[in-house]
Amino acid sequence: MPTMTDIADSFALDPVLDLKAATPLAQGLLARRGAELRIDGALVERLGGQCLQVLLSARSTWEADGHAFVMERMSDQMVAALELFGVGPAAFQFQKDIAA
Repeated sequence: MPTMTDIADSFALDPVLDLKAATPLAQGLLARRGAELRIDGALVERLGGQCLQVLLSARSTWEADGHAFVMERMSDQMVAALELFGVGPAAFQFQKDIAA
């Protein structure tokens, strides 16, 4: 049976996720809509509110579509920014059983 790692698209977040990055982030995520998605936040140095909204909206969209959306890695800076916003890392996790 295939696993999430075997079939999911991977998407690396840019180091700076500020107001300027919100539109390209949304476009990059929308281009991957309709497939399982693994997000890599290991390089994130700054996370602004607009990009946080984009990521949370994407996670909700993937759940509504019935596709997995998983944040695999988060930098310490990203985790700290999420804590300032009052959002836990678990807010980005949605997995479903993947059929063979």
